[in-house]
Amino acid sequence: MSTTSGKQQTDAVEREIARIKRDIQALGPMHPGSVSRQYQVCGKPGCKCMDADNPQRHGPYHKLAYVHRGRPVCRFVRAECVEALSARLDAYKTLRSLVDRWVELSILQGGEDFFPSPGSTGQEAKTRRPKGKKADRR
Repeated sequence: MSTTSGKQQTDAVEREIARIKRDIQALGPMHPGSVSRQYQVCGKPGCKCMDADNPQRHGPYHKLAYVHRGRPVCRFVRAECVEALSARLDAYKTLRSLVDRWVELSILQGGEDFFPSPGSTGQEAKTRRPKGKKADRR
């Protein structure tokens, strides 16, 4: 690869990373997780949910589920707040995809600095296995 094309590729990667940073700053409020609609049975005798002919469960109740610091969290959400929360959930999904792309670009950008290329013939590309018990058994 010539230095000109390498420089152009580096510039393109840096421009895309800068675009990703701008996009992240413009996201606004966000929240991890997903919202589900749930119906419940209370079990009280005589309630509509216990009707033998036509049981009708209570609901829908909207429930937000997410993981925070390695622990699962579930919260009920008021019906009038679901739409606003959905916008925050979408913003969080966008953040995750932008960060994933940023990491891919960073690996592409810094890979040549840390890892030898497959066609490299230099000593730095060669690795030697230490001699141990398995090597001595032959």
